[in-house]
Amino acid sequence: MLPAADSQLVQIVDAATADAVRRSGHWLLCKPGCTQCCIGVFAISQLDVVRLRQGLAELERTDPARAQAVQQRAHEAVSRLTPNFPGDAKTGILDPDNEAFEDFANDEPCPVLDPQTGLCDLYSARPMTCRVFGPPIRTEEGIGICELCFVGARKEEIEAGELHLNCEELEASLNGEAEQATHHTGNTIVAFALISQTVPQAKHSAE
Repeated sequence: MLPAADSQLVQIVDAATADAVRRSGHWLLCKPGCTQCCIGVFAISQLDVVRLRQGLAELERTDPARAQAVQQRAHEAVSRLTPNFPGDAKTGILDPDNEAFEDFANDEPCPVLDPQTGLCDLYSARPMTCRVFGPPIRTEEGIGICELCFVGARKEEIEAGELHLNCEELEASLNGEAEQATHHTGNTIVAFALISQTVPQAKHSAE
């Protein structure tokens, strides 16, 4: 089960992102069907893992066929990624000291992405990285932006749309709870998170 306060965290992040989208105006080109941010693997926390698994279980209840397709794509992705996985392929936990992750599977589509519609099948349960992608985000290297957005914008226009989050402590606390629930410490990727999910209804129907 998700930590009780995860809904509060999601609300904070989604509200901050919506505000940044508003301030970004026409420079932000994100829209349904744009899959630029869905190609290439990225690290997710154990809190993201629990949220994704809960979302998949809910999808199994409402649309078993779509849920099965998601899991099939996840299994296929894990088969492709396992030989060169920069971490423990048995648990799916990434090695934080393995620099190979930077160049790992950059062309791999997210298994949650429906290749027919270009939409996310677990959108409401998507990881935090997905929720904040689009608006400018400040990192230690400066402000990062999607390569499709803010083309030709001035520095001031980019900074005007900067995403402001103030929930790091809450997220860290909830992730600690999630790590206890999953019995794993460290980051993984979406495909590995989903193949370890057993959907009760799907198992029951198979019997």
